Amino acid sequence: MKNSNLKGVFLTLAAVGVALTVKKMSDRKKEVKGILAEYEIKGRTPFAFTDKIREMDDEKYAELKNRIKENFASKRCCNRHFRKENEAA
Repeated sequence: MKNSNLKGVFLTLAAVGVALTVKKMSDRKKEVKGILAEYEIKGRTPFAFTDKIREMDDEKYAELKNRIKENFASKRCCNRHFRKENEAA
């Protein structure tokens, strides 16, 4: 009986983990779509993104780069290193 209860608990935890992962992926996808729409990047390929970056001036490129860094920087990994970069800037 204990094993079946334990299996049920692990199955529930696995389902919750999958649900959280899917939610995080969809949130990131929405953020990327918003950034692409804001900078008028119509193509969804890396090549279209690169072509648009080449057309940008330095100020817009720096703004885009900082926005992507803020949205997609890892909150857990290398946190100490990330804080040092932000304080220096």
